[in-house]
Order: sequence, then C-alpha cells, then structure tokens
Amino acid sequence: MFESISEKFDRAFKLLKGQGRISEINVAETLKEVRKALLDADVSFKIAKQFTETVKEKALGQNVLTSISPGQLMVKIVHDELAALMGGEKSDINLKGSPAIILMSGLQGSGKTTFTAKLASYIKTKKSRSVLMVACDVYRPAAIDQLKVLGEQIGVEVFSDIENKNPVQIAKKAVAYAREKGIQIVIIDTAGRLAIDEQMMNEIAAIKSEINPQETLFVVDAMTGQDAVNTAKAFNDRLDFDGVILTKLDGDTRGGAALTIRSVVEKPIKFVGIGEKMDALDIFYPERMADRILGMGDIVSLVERAQEQFDEEAAKKLQKKIQQDTFNFDDFLAQIKQIKKMGNMKDLVSMIPGVGKMLKDVEIEDDAFKGIEAIISSMTPKERANPSILNGSRRKRIAMGSGTDIQEVNRLIKQFDETRKMMKMMSNDKGKNMMRAMSNMKKR
Repeated sequence: MFESISEKFDRAFKLLKGQGRISEINVAETLKEVRKALLDADVSFKIAKQFTETVKEKALGQNVLTSISPGQLMVKIVHDELAALMGGEKSDINLKGSPAIILMSGLQGSGKTTFTAKLASYIKTKKSRSVLMVACDVYRPAAIDQLKVLGEQIGVEVFSDIENKNPVQIAKKAVAYAREKGIQIVIIDTAGRLAIDEQMMNEIAAIKSEINPQETLFVVDAMTGQDAVNTAKAFNDRLDFDGVILTKLDGDTRGGAALTIRSVVEKPIKFVGIGEKMDALDIFYPERMADRILGMGDIVSLVERAQEQFDEEAAKKLQKKIQQDTFNFDDFLAQIKQIKKMGNMKDLVSMIPGVGKMLKDVEIEDDAFKGIEAIISSMTPKERANPSILNGSRRKRIAMGSGTDIQEVNRLIKQFDETRKMMKMMSNDKGKNMMRAMSNMKKR
C-alpha cells in the first residue's frame, strides 16, 4: 500500500540528513521533492502546492532542538499535515435510528455490492446489531444473486423484489419490512453505472429523498486516483453524502485518492477496503495512514487486529499446555489459523515500524503458511498430538502426502521443537504477567 509515494518521501527527507539546521535553501530542495512525490501520487497540482507551502511556513518557523535533526523535524511536520489533509481524526458511522438506514452509492465496478456485505458483516459482528441488506440494483445482471450469495456467506438476510423494477418502491418496502421484524440496521445497495449519468443521479436522489437515510456513503475505487476524487465531487454535489469508502486500497501504490478526497469534497473517509475477504475492512484513521505513508508502520492497528483474534479462555488453555510441555502440532496449526485471520501477510508485515521498508522488494505470498499446513495436515491425529513418535518412515510418508520433500518435513519438525523449547522457557511468571496484560487490554 502506497509503496511508490513512501519511497519518494523517503528520498526527499534524505536531502536534510547531515544538515545542522533548517534553512530556506534546504527546505526548498526537500519540498520540491515532496511536491513531485505528491504529483506522482496523482494529487492535484493545487493541493500539492498548497500542502508544500503550509509545510514550508511551519518548518521555517521552527527552532530545531539539539535532540532532533532537521530531517526528523521535517518528517514530523509533513506527518501532521498529511494527517490533517486526510481529515485529522477518524469519523464514526451513524447507526442511530429505528431502523438506522445506510444508503450505498457509487459507480459500477467500484466494489459497492461487495462492500455492502463487508459493512453488514462488520456491523453484525463488531457492533452486535441485526442487519438487513437490500438489493436495489435492478439493472445489472446477477447483482441480486451476488448480494444473496454474500448474504448467505456472512449470515445476513437479503431483501429483494424480483418482479419490481422500481428501486424507490423496493427500498421503502425493505424499510417497512425491517421495522416490522425489528431489524436494527438496513443497508441499501443501489445501481451503479460505468459513468455518471442523469438517470442514475435522479434515481439515487429519489431513493434518498423517500427513505431519509442516517448515512449516505459513496464507494470509490482508490486505484483510480484523481478520477476517484472527481467522481466523488460529482456525486457529492448532487447527493450531499456523509462519507467516503475507499475500496482496493491494498492495491493502491500511489495514494492520490486517499490523500485528496477529503479536502475536495469536505467529507470524511470512513472505511477502507483492503482485500477480497468479508472481514477485509478497516476504519480509516488519518494519523495511522500518515504513519504508513511515511514508513513508520502502524503498530496500533496491528495490535488491534491481534486483540480481535485473542480468546482469553483459549489463551489460558494454551498457557497450561506450554507449561506442561504438551504443546503439539494441533495447537501450532490453531495458532497459524489465528494469524491468518488477522489479514493479508504483506499488509501485516508493513504495519511493523521499519520492516515494511526492509521488505519492500520481497514478495510475501498470502499463502505463506500453505506448505506448513500441508505437512501438518498429512500427519495422523496421533502424530499431531505426539510429535515425539515422528520417526524416519513416518516423516517419509508425510512428505509424500503433503507434496513436499523429507528435508522440508525435517526442517519444520526441528523448528517446531525449538519453538516449543523457547515457549517453555518463557512460560514463567513473566509470561503470566504478559497474558494478564493482554487480557486487560482486551477489556478496555
């Protein structure tokens, strides 16, 4: 995510390394590179110019402390301005209402229908509310079927009326149905087009006028850069929406849409899509995004993702098994599955400060654990529970069953033994205190 702009910012700040103080000359050189980085990221010239002028004004007014370098000070100023450009603070979704109605808008191909399901899943699991998704795209073939398939996948009901071709009537019926059934949240998926047209705008404006939603959200593909910003402006001028959803942010190396959409439409980015899975949705935090753009990682989001997968009871059982030296391959496999639930591996690694830069040219496959899982799955239940019985003939059979070779099996078993020994050593009072601390963090 944002690899291109991150590299260019890094090069810009290197111009200040070794400098004893901030001067108009070295600031001008650095900001020239910053402006180029923003333009290459598909940020409009007007916003790039305004941004660098603000940074220059703040930088020249600062006294450099002896404890920090001019480069560090410039990074701090740019970081703060990037966060401000993207909105400053996170913006929550409004779920007040009986039922609360969320209207989704956007062009065809932006990922609107998929994100409707992601948002429904998020509200159902994280906010513990009952949700109804409404299929109001009566034009695109299979749009209703797509929403129904996604609804089954996440366990959320989908309201549709195949015989009715009037989206306004469908939306009104769905809201009445939700009210009758006591469903708390209604998310309406509307039709998109390949380009903005009057018919689409009239239709979605009519739906909004009739149902009066608590939230009107605009979904846009982040990878389209400045086009995304222009489309958002056109929709906002007509709909006056409440917030923006950026999809496909994990594939966006430039970051132009994320950086400028807030300042152009003056509406917050509320969520971002970071993958195909139904849980691949993140709340948008401007400060954390600024951290990631400047290569500082995002350790807060990483910890939050880990906490979401943290099960206190399971952790206690695992702690007991480690203390008794009975940790086995079934437990190891369970830990791998928990890590995988946290998200895309490359995305997770990039959240660790400094690591993202070091591994920028390293291809980290999303199925990095595939080989390990295949080897463990080729073991019998008895072998997984008692790794000590894995002799030569058993290892040979496991290698053949997993499509690997004996060396890979031996390497995994050796790494497993070393990991188990290390975990046993750490399983003391300090380990218990760590578990207790994690438990307390989860409760906050």
